[in-house]
Amino acid sequence: MLTLVTGTTGQVGRRFVPRLLAQTRPGEKVRVLVRDAAGGERFAELGADVVVGDLRDAETLGKAVAGVDAVVNVAASFRGVPDEEAWAVNRDAAVELGRAALASGVRRFVQVSTGLVYGVGRGRPLTEDDPVQPGGAMWGAYAESKAEAERELLALDGLDVRVGRLPFVYGEGDPHLAQSLMWARNWAATQRLQMGHHADVAQGLLRLLYAPGIAGRIYNIADDAPVTAVELHQLNGVEVPAELHTRTDSDPWFVITSTDRIRRELGYRPLYPSVYAARDAGAL
Repeated sequence: MLTLVTGTTGQVGRRFVPRLLAQTRPGEKVRVLVRDAAGGERFAELGADVVVGDLRDAETLGKAVAGVDAVVNVAASFRGVPDEEAWAVNRDAAVELGRAALASGVRRFVQVSTGLVYGVGRGRPLTEDDPVQPGGAMWGAYAESKAEAERELLALDGLDVRVGRLPFVYGEGDPHLAQSLMWARNWAATQRLQMGHHADVAQGLLRLLYAPGIAGRIYNIADDAPVTAVELHQLNGVEVPAELHTRTDSDPWFVITSTDRIRRELGYRPLYPSVYAARDAGAL
């Protein structure tokens, strides 16, 4: 089995690939797509094949998927990018990758998505059966482009697509936890953020990759304990602004997701059920 992984130099991809390589069995190989050769050196040292090029280039896609059995598409454009780039990477390139994979005979395609596709809360933890309603100025085109990529990939006839919707990912030196204060300082004190440690995101994606018989299934991946804006300040060792306590959270279930499906169907159990468990284990 040869597995192609994209987005390998991002925060999720760079931590996922070593875990995937560590689990390979005799006869299994991993290929990574990187924009420049330097970005692939550490993966080559770990035993991965490296393809250099841009995900948005048709010739590169052909080389990347040649002989591949499975694809894990981690690539994404998120914070601070123009909407045009978000659509180009998150939807257009993802769908073209899916089409190239289908044409090349790839058997399995894991699309990494986001819980932000749900949009507004439903008064309870969000489930994979809830309709997607992406929107909100804070995230730009990210959520909408990811939702469209899901829809178009799942519609590709003959390609076994599985979708993993991620929470706010943190841990192992990832600066995301500190960056969370960019938003949390403007929230209500009780507003919550659904979290997921890199180890558990990788666990979830590996379960999606290897599980048989789940074509077309969507899975939320997250930990068990969303944290509040106050907790985010405390975890970062920053004084809590007094004005947080004067604000009201208009949507207390925004992107708070249920992991019942991935637990029941794929045996997922968070290694770090909360950010506090990760902190106490020295895994932040």
